[in-house]
Amino acid sequence: MHDRERHIPRKRFGQHFLHDAGILARIVAAIAPRPGEHLVEIGPGEGALTLPLLRAAHKLTAIELDRDLIAPLQTKAQGIGELSIISADALTVDFSALARGAPIRLVGNLPYNISTPILFHCLEHAAAITDMHFMLQKEVVERMAAPPGSKVYGRLSVMLQLRCSVEPLLRVPPGAFRPPPKVDSAVVRLAPLPASQLPTADFALVEKLVRAAFGQRRKTLSNALREFATAAELDAAGIDPRARAEQLPPSAYVALAQHLTALH
Repeated sequence: MHDRERHIPRKRFGQHFLHDAGILARIVAAIAPRPGEHLVEIGPGEGALTLPLLRAAHKLTAIELDRDLIAPLQTKAQGIGELSIISADALTVDFSALARGAPIRLVGNLPYNISTPILFHCLEHAAAITDMHFMLQKEVVERMAAPPGSKVYGRLSVMLQLRCSVEPLLRVPPGAFRPPPKVDSAVVRLAPLPASQLPTADFALVEKLVRAAFGQRRKTLSNALREFATAAELDAAGIDPRARAEQLPPSAYVALAQHLTALH
């Protein structure tokens, strides 16, 4: 394709197109797609990842917000496999409905400006998802996988780790993209936990507790969670009221939610 025919990446869509063949091959190998699997790609762009995935799986659904990319992608996919393109914002897509009872495998080079909202949106549909392989800003991947006590451990770490196993796979330098982003990127694998391993708690309450605790992370938990629990209730749930949000493992937030639910 001549340069003058290439799609100009749009800043408002956070577009950075991956073009490094070696990195692409490693991502496809990590996903290891097989025929019969229901693959769904968020933001296929110019199809650098779409086409090798389609070659391996024979079928793929892509979700693309930029309408100008859809026709060229459909043309490229002809003769490779069955490509269905949904013209939409991924945040509006009901992945559970898309799965139609057959779990989906999600992949994507997520727009960095809305990656966290997309991750939380995917979590809402975790029961319909087998796994997720996402390219994200390296700092976001570090936050997702951070252990308690780490400087980057926060709300995203807790909420993801309660629902999924989080496995950083590879770093990707800016030069692997067109145009190069100003940050390093990384690929991460998220595997939703089976229902039997999910904590039995009111997840809406866990989310509120985590949001409040990390919203004032410099405060002690007895101050940050004052609206939800007294110091004595924290203590009864096995939590030191003088501790701070980043010191608690994800399971402690679940224990607190369970304790508070049992009280009321």
